[in-house]
Amino acid sequence: MTATELVIDGVSLTAGAQRLVEDVSLTARPGEVVGLVGPNGSGKSSLLRAVYRILRPETGRVTVDGADAWALPVRRLARTVAAVVQESGAAFDLSVREVVAMGRTPHKRLLDGDTPEDAGLIGAALAAVDATALADRPFDRLSGGERQRVLIARALAQQPSLLVLDEPTNHLDVRHQLDVLGALRRLPATVLVALHDLNLAAYYCDRLYVLRDGRVTASGAPADVLTPRLLSEVYGVAAEVAVHPRTGAPQVTFLPDEPHAAAAPAEADASFR
Repeated sequence: MTATELVIDGVSLTAGAQRLVEDVSLTARPGEVVGLVGPNGSGKSSLLRAVYRILRPETGRVTVDGADAWALPVRRLARTVAAVVQESGAAFDLSVREVVAMGRTPHKRLLDGDTPEDAGLIGAALAAVDATALADRPFDRLSGGERQRVLIARALAQQPSLLVLDEPTNHLDVRHQLDVLGALRRLPATVLVALHDLNLAAYYCDRLYVLRDGRVTASGAPADVLTPRLLSEVYGVAAEVAVHPRTGAPQVTFLPDEPHAAAAPAEADASFR
């Protein structure tokens, strides 16, 4: 697995008469973890769909190592890009191991069986998301969080050079959020990930792009982007940003608005800190 460069250059996306993304440019350099953040409806998921070829740009280009992503042969694209989406709708009548093994398909010819190398990669992908114990369970009987981990493992087994993830920590408890993002951080691949949790984004991402109403509002290192002023403008809430004493990453604390703060009991107010 090697890292690749992703360039989104002046991309605009529409659905019918609705403009979803307007003239967005973004670069993810080889080996970087680049985060997309912003409120619901800001265009994060739409932009990711343009990368893994679900939503064709109306204008602009998406390139992978200089090649037009929309012109790549399907097999080459599948060997290069893996995607984990928010709602896959998947209800596979397969075991967890079989689902993860699907990630090896782009590297095989028709009717090829699994090799010892495949088995090792599948096992390593399951271990990376703490799903080894799930390997023989039916996928369609898993909880939402367990399914999410398995789908991430499938993407890891694919060994892409570019991994695109839309809210991969949805449905996950705190431990598995950290496990999954830590595994992504260690990959020798380029990662583009949409996240809602700004503190996770600040710690695990090299750079952030902030989307609002389909446009890039700010981009840069988390410490440069996550400011009280920007958070107020983009999210419409008051926030404090400090430097975490152990990690050195920005730590965002959202503040209750004044009317609610005045009425809330002291112990409830502490939950915001």
